[in-house]
Amino acid sequence: MHKKDRPVFPFSAIVGQEKMKQALLLNVINPRMGGVLIRGEKGTAKSTTVRALSRLLPEIDVIKNCPFGCDPGSPAQMCPYCHQSWEEKPENLEVAQKRIQVKDLPVGSTEDRVLGTLDLEKAIREGEKKFEPGILAEANRGILYVDEVNLLDDHIVDVLLDAAAMGVNTVEREGVSFSHPCEFVLVGTMNPEEGEIRPQLLDRFGLCVQVEGISDIEDRKTVVRRRMEFEADPEAFFNSWQEHEEELGSRLSKAGRLLSRVRLSEDMLRRICEIGIQMEVDGHRADITMLKAAKGLAALAGRKEVNKEDVFHAAEMVIPHRMRRKPFQEVGYEQDKIENLTAP
Repeated sequence: MHKKDRPVFPFSAIVGQEKMKQALLLNVINPRMGGVLIRGEKGTAKSTTVRALSRLLPEIDVIKNCPFGCDPGSPAQMCPYCHQSWEEKPENLEVAQKRIQVKDLPVGSTEDRVLGTLDLEKAIREGEKKFEPGILAEANRGILYVDEVNLLDDHIVDVLLDAAAMGVNTVEREGVSFSHPCEFVLVGTMNPEEGEIRPQLLDRFGLCVQVEGISDIEDRKTVVRRRMEFEADPEAFFNSWQEHEEELGSRLSKAGRLLSRVRLSEDMLRRICEIGIQMEVDGHRADITMLKAAKGLAALAGRKEVNKEDVFHAAEMVIPHRMRRKPFQEVGYEQDKIENLTAP
């Protein structure tokens, strides 16, 4: 842990909640997974786990003073300002390093605050596009954390999901437009007791997991003990888990490099598509996301081929929130059916 870093509870020290941790790791090794929605009651380590995730990741190269944190090695993904400088004199682009950040999106955020704004007067008067970056710009190449996503305006959620899927944010005002790179891992959390999300929006989240309080007495004792140790001396506690964090970070890096080489047999692809048909999910997003998740799980395990267990665990995170439900039925009400269809 760098001295400048504020100590956070280590990811590897979090007790239980394996599905939540797995879903987050899958989105890190493949940011095009579509994000993850974490559903659960208060006090189940949702925000703690998300904030711990960024500390597992290595620092990244960015173009110094760029508000979008552009990657100096990817000219095609640069913002207009950096791309112009790169075309004129690439050697003048200064490179800096920064830790991947978790950017919070407050519940009351307006569209302008999320997307950013254009100075139309300057554009008309001087013919120059002046863009005031928003939250999506600040989240580029990082993690965007939306607590209580079910309480956000539906339009804002739509905007976030579009940006997460496209990797680009475009703002248009009176015929003037500005686009910038917008690659981030989207993590939404919610307490179902406070209201649900429309099915159309639920479907847009790549993965969805349900978290609950731990009922095993020994595990609960461990949760309390570790939290007390962390609060007593955050830095010492973090350092005591440093080796575990480094091992997990190394595993993540290896999985990211292995992902493109993971194979999916025709039999496994057929199995994935059959699950989508049998569970009567709409469209093909579930099939595609299940494939991505299964490959990610294989990569995390250090394997180059997807097996039945990968498909089974992928389906658990991809299917439940996409099921057609009758009124008053909760997400995941047909879990038994999924298990029967996907069990190895």
